[in-house]
Amino acid sequence: MSKKLFIAASIISISLVLTACSEAPAQKAASQQLQPIDVAEVLVEPVQNWHVYTSRLESPEEVALMPRVSGVINKIAFKEGDSVKQGDLLFQLDDRPFAAVVASLEAQILSAHAALDQAQSEAKRAVRLTERNAISTEQAQARTSTLHQREAQLAALQAQLTSAQLDLEFTAIRSPINGIISRANITRGNNVLAGQSVLTSIVSNDEMYAYFDIDERTWNSKFADITAESKQQVVMQKVGQQNYKHEGYINFIDNRINPSTGTLRVRAIFEGQHNEVNDTLRAGSFARIKLAANAITKQVIIPERAIGTDLKNRFVLTVGENNILEYKLVEVGERYGKLRAITSGLSKGDVIAVNGPARVGPGMPISPTTVTIDTADIAFTLSSIDDVSLVAKY
Repeated sequence: MSKKLFIAASIISISLVLTACSEAPAQKAASQQLQPIDVAEVLVEPVQNWHVYTSRLESPEEVALMPRVSGVINKIAFKEGDSVKQGDLLFQLDDRPFAAVVASLEAQILSAHAALDQAQSEAKRAVRLTERNAISTEQAQARTSTLHQREAQLAALQAQLTSAQLDLEFTAIRSPINGIISRANITRGNNVLAGQSVLTSIVSNDEMYAYFDIDERTWNSKFADITAESKQQVVMQKVGQQNYKHEGYINFIDNRINPSTGTLRVRAIFEGQHNEVNDTLRAGSFARIKLAANAITKQVIIPERAIGTDLKNRFVLTVGENNILEYKLVEVGERYGKLRAITSGLSKGDVIAVNGPARVGPGMPISPTTVTIDTADIAFTLSSIDDVSLVAKY
């Protein structure tokens, strides 16, 4: 009997040893499967919604330069594509025919002055003779009439001289505005016609306009209190740029809704040649305009990379009890740099997997590493914009 008990005890002991040996690697393997994941508590920040519109930049002043007088181009006095100042000489026409007209009229005026002096003298003499009844009244009136004719002839010649002097001055074609000049459409030696021949074009570049249309519903719900005097701030991105580098403001709001489109025309103004980011703006450039709604609301903010896509749904992974990831549907809002607002699905205090479902999935236990969501240089509202470097982070 004792032998049987010994054998039974030995079998039990061996079984316990084998069970312990099999459980130890399993527990070790389970502990090794825990994925180290960065987690962070969601932020709740006051934010403004941004609305994006497309536009083409327009120069406040554009000139299609045409001559005021007809003539032959003698000289082109500018370098194509250069900046020009108001009053700079651009084209010089052959001025000799115009100078000859001026000289002729000046000579005629000298003759008219002499004739006027004679008429004045005869009119004064006629008055004296009339007092002595030396000449008839009709003769005296004739001399007075001749005086008035000489005065009118002189005035007409002086007016013609003024016109001729203007024509002579207009042979020097000067820039009417400050700006950038295009190429010369007509070269030296060619004849040009007054008011018809387009010599070149000039666009001002100190400032640029951007017109865009806001639908009536959005305007009434988001921007109804905006006026041109309030100078509502906007930011702009050009084609090929990643950031919204240019800062401007609204300076014009149309006086009526377009009944055909149901939109309101709005204009923003931006500094052009001398903007702070040293990035010249050109008329005709395509641009995206971002305009912030005035209403400020508090919303949950998380990193964009924390959001996953499941068919038509957006979701994030939250950390639940025992560090097990949970699946939560969310609705996303505005983007702020690398962060995204969440309009529903998350609340204050929720902890999320910062890198999203890249390496883990719902129901998985993890080994969490707590990190902080970086909001440096992110502007959530207009009041947090201090300079262009912040604007560039939108």
